[in-house]
Amino acid sequence: MTQNVPDFGALLRSADRSAVHLEMRDSYMDDPVFADWRAGQPVDRPDAYDLPEEYQAWAALVRETVARGVAMRRARIVSEPVTDYIRWEHAITARHNVALGEQVRWLPRRLASDLALPGNDLWLIDDRLVLFHWFTGDGDWAGHDFNEDPATVKMVSASFEAVWDRAVPHAQYTV
Repeated sequence: MTQNVPDFGALLRSADRSAVHLEMRDSYMDDPVFADWRAGQPVDRPDAYDLPEEYQAWAALVRETVARGVAMRRARIVSEPVTDYIRWEHAITARHNVALGEQVRWLPRRLASDLALPGNDLWLIDDRLVLFHWFTGDGDWAGHDFNEDPATVKMVSASFEAVWDRAVPHAQYTV
């Protein structure tokens, strides 16, 4: 059952137990912090960079969500050797995700070949609803779809758990 997509902040605030995010692309839309990193700025140290407003808003939302007892898990399936974008994501993950309370794991794409995976990145909230994200081939934002169909939710949950079980924690993955 596809419905209108609620505001993402409201969606995450509706989580009672869990919010999981599955990322499967090797690059996403350009980001000012990524551009700064490519230019040599040390964006991975807490004292080295003032975060853009959208990063600060995200940090506040994650802190709020985790403080309510919601487990936030993020799994990233990546090609190896990794792209510059993934190298940058890895460089900032400890500061921008883990330090806020998210658990993050990485899975090399070659180890995901025998897993049944959804066709798009997604958020799964409390094993009850899915927000699929669509991107263009170049990684630009293309839209999203909200889905509460029990069969879709079950498939997404099983897929995420299979990835999570096989992936390694952020601190153990090197790029």
